[in-house]
Order: sequence, then C-alpha cells, then structure tokens
Amino acid sequence: MDQSLGHDVLILGAGLAGLRAAVEIAQRTDGKADIGIVSKVQLMRAHSVCAEGGTAAMLRTDEGDSFDLHAWDTVKGADFLADQDVVYRFVKASPEEIFRLDHWGIPWTRDEHGRIEQRPFGGHSYPRATLAADKTGFFEMQTLYDTLLKYDNFTRYDEFFVSDILMEGDEFLGLAGIHAATGDLVTLQGKALLIAAGGAGTLFGFTTYSQSVTGDGLAMAYRAGLPLEDMEFLQFHPTGLIPSGILMTEGCRGEGGYLRNAEGERFLERYAPDKMELGPRDVISRAETTEILEGRGFKGPDGLDYLHLDLTHLGADLINSRLPLIREVCMKFVGIDPIDKPIPIRPVAHYSMGGIETDIDGATRCPAIWAAGEAACVSLHGANRLGSNSTAECLVWGGIAGGEIADRLGEMAQPPALNRDQLAASKAHIDDMLDRKGDQNLYRLRQELRSTMDQYAGVYRTGEGLAKALETIREIKDRSARAPVADKSRVYNSNLFHALELENLLDLAEVMVLGALTREESRGAHSRRDFVDRDDEKWMRHTLAWRTDSGPRLDYKPVTVTTWKPVERKY
Repeated sequence: MDQSLGHDVLILGAGLAGLRAAVEIAQRTDGKADIGIVSKVQLMRAHSVCAEGGTAAMLRTDEGDSFDLHAWDTVKGADFLADQDVVYRFVKASPEEIFRLDHWGIPWTRDEHGRIEQRPFGGHSYPRATLAADKTGFFEMQTLYDTLLKYDNFTRYDEFFVSDILMEGDEFLGLAGIHAATGDLVTLQGKALLIAAGGAGTLFGFTTYSQSVTGDGLAMAYRAGLPLEDMEFLQFHPTGLIPSGILMTEGCRGEGGYLRNAEGERFLERYAPDKMELGPRDVISRAETTEILEGRGFKGPDGLDYLHLDLTHLGADLINSRLPLIREVCMKFVGIDPIDKPIPIRPVAHYSMGGIETDIDGATRCPAIWAAGEAACVSLHGANRLGSNSTAECLVWGGIAGGEIADRLGEMAQPPALNRDQLAASKAHIDDMLDRKGDQNLYRLRQELRSTMDQYAGVYRTGEGLAKALETIREIKDRSARAPVADKSRVYNSNLFHALELENLLDLAEVMVLGALTREESRGAHSRRDFVDRDDEKWMRHTLAWRTDSGPRLDYKPVTVTTWKPVERKY
C-alpha cells in the first residue's frame, strides 16, 4: 500500500451536496474538524455545475404559495411514493438555503423590485425555481466553494478514483482508491463518511449526465452491504438536445417555450391539458415518446427521431437575459439560434430517484456513514422528481447530514488502523484487472450495456424486454472478466478507471432492471406497457436491494404517509 492518510470526516463527491456538507461541518466545528474531500474530477468540474434552471423554494406567501402547496405538489409529482415527513422537512428548509446562499454572495437573478426572481417549473403550482439566469448550478457551486475557502481545515483529493469502501463487518474503516496523477493506491480513514457522489444516468446512451457520473458511490455502498432503495425509478427529462443529450433546461418551458410535433401541434393538449408544457417530467416524456412512436416526430440522425422545443416567440431580449447558456449551446453544438429556429429535442436519461437508503437525517444503516444528494434516497422524490427540487435537496440534506456529522464527531472514535489483510483485496482486484487477458473490449461492452438500457429500460418498459435486459446485463458481466485493460501503466490510466466504472454500472443496471421487472405496475417514471395502472394495494412501498453472491435480493418497506393518501394524478 503506497499511502495511508487520516481525517475526521471523509466526503466522497465534491458537488452541491458534498460542498454544502463541508461548509456546514466547518462552520459548526469552528474550522476544527479535519475534512477530506474526495473527487474523481477537479472540484469545479463536478456534474452539479451543469444544473441550469433553478432551485425550488417557497418564497412567496404574499402571492398565495405555502409550504403545504409545495409539499402537495412534490407528493403528487412523486406519484405518492415520497415519504411525506421527508417532504415537509424539505419544503420548510429549502427557503433557508436560498437566503443562506444569498448571504454568501450568489448572484441570484432579481426582478424589477430587487426581489429574488423565481420561474415556473413543471408540476409546481407557483413559480418556485430560484434562478441565476440558466447557470444556477455553476453559481451555487462557486458560492459554496468560495465560502469553504474561508476555512483551512479541508484537504482536496482531486482526480482520486475510489474503488472500495473498506468495512470490518458493519464498521466503517476507510476508503481505498487510486490517485490518478501518481498511480498510487491510497487509503483514507475517518470517523465518518458522507457519500455524495451523484447518480448513475450514464447507464443509458442518451443522457444529460457528464461521463464521469457512473454511480461509483452507489455501487460501492451496495458492495459494502448497504441497501439501495427504489433504483427502478430513473427520470427521463423531456428536453435533451439531439444528438448529444445536452440538457435544454426546463427553464425554457418555464419562460414560456412550447413543445411541438412534426405537424406543428402543441401536442400536450392531448396529455396534460391544464399544465401543458409545465406538466411533470414523467407525463411529458411519455407524451413525447408516444408522439414519436405514432409517427408525429421528425426523422433524426441514427434513428433518434425528435420533436421541437420552440422558443422563437419569446424574443431575443428574454433569451439573451434569462437563457443565455441555452442559446450558446444550441449555436455551438447544432448550429441553431433558438431566437430564430426551434430546438430538436427528445426524452433523455436525467436523474436517479433511487439511491442509498437513508433516514430523514441522511444516516445509513452503518452508524458512521451518511449519504446526501442524488446518491441518497431519503425518499423525497418517490417515483418522479419535480424539476428544481434536486438542487434544493442537495443543499438541504448536504446541510442536514453535515450538521449531524459535526454534532456527533466528539463521540465518534477513529477506526482501527488498517491491516494488510483488509487492504489486500482492493490491491489484488486492481492488479487482476491490469493482468486480465481475453477477447472482449471494455468500451464495446459499455456501449452494449447502454444500448440495452436504452432499448429495454427507457420511458416505456415491458416484462419481456426487462427480462431480456437482465439476461444481457448478466452476460456482459461474465464477458467483462475477459476484457483486458490495454494500458498497463499506473499514471492517469483511464483504461483502468473505465474498467472499474463498468463494474459499477453493471451492478447498478442489474439492480435497476430487476426492480423494474418485479414492480408490476406503472408509477411515475416507471411505466410498464404490460401493467399500465398504478397498484397502490400491492406496490405502495419502497424497493430495497441487497447484494448477495448470487445477485440482488429485493425486499420492501412501507411509504410514510402523514397527510395525503394516493389519488389519481391529473395535470
């Protein structure tokens, strides 16, 4: 083992949730807690910088909004699978995060009266998406990092690929991983671990995710013995740019953009006549997919038929002031100026509603491990997330989990020193990958996995297709053992990282598809052609997936219902 380093707290992931937790820990301990922030990329390249449209919070009681309305919208949007005690805690805490960031210097967009501006978002009864133009995630990240720089109690481990969470039974010992710049195998130990490493949307080929987001934290937690919750629920955003999948923010529709088919119709009149373009994402993505399948889409490259996001009626002034990044991306990547021409879009894999099971404070079943942000399933989003609730969740539970960790540090002991046997498995696994021989290609296997998920686990699913996907995933798992790592070096070995990522993605794909195959109903983002109705009597419950040597073992737990019982969703 090349190096072993110790801290009080380890934060795995340096996006919104991770940085918010780091700031909270630093503040509560007066900068005395020693924090290690571990990221596989440079800190300000975390995927959170890609968040565009806004962060949800109830700020306008004078205009009729309320905590109850935000909570109801969230529960209804979740197709009633969200835990309602969690939802209430969220809606009451999110305004505090908006004002806290304001105090720390974020450049929120302001209205003509100087008030923090909010735009409408899908599924919300009132405008709640608090915005910094269409670069909200970037400014939130920059503000959090600037705030953290007031303290000198943290160490950054950038470009550090964590391969294992080290455990002794139920006790957390540390992390093992590779420092890309040196190739050293490094262990990090701490009293507490926060997993905030994001979701797993790169399981799919057409996705809004950065290619670095490969579900590493989820897969390592799963292998370490923690259950994953509700992994069958993967959100498809209605507006992914053709052919790249780059996100065209929901803010485009919040500002008044239209969705049109090849016949020029605003087709949502048939699917969400009241909300139209401001319906929830699951409803709109299904509507778009139906339009395409029924032949009312445009014929696109590589079989990616598409529809139009039309902003041309909004005018240059609005687009330049409130959607400048959207215009820049469209002009750069597809040669279209949205001031003059509609944008080619289709549904795109965007967000994991599922994640590591946590309680309402972000704690997992291991006393020293917490999770927050998209890596966690608290469960706020249930079967479908409302737009702009995700960045708010990162801020709220980054703060909650960070506060819980800070308050408990004094009573937590440092884990025992790692011994040779505990480290040997991690080292041997990496050595075996580098020594692997065979006739398979890692990159082709990853593409095959993505194509399988696109084909069988997308917006619409069937039992037959999911069974085929599960069979293919397990076959790819077997073949991956015969896929050599071409680069045998240790320094910046992206081939090795790719192999480790594929291993993580395959574990998560198996969990996701098995959960979807077993859940014989349609709810939120999980839509079965062979079980078209929601079945509250049988399936009003959360899925838990536990790792075993023979594959995932599924279990279930009830949804927390405090106020609203399930009713039919209408938009």
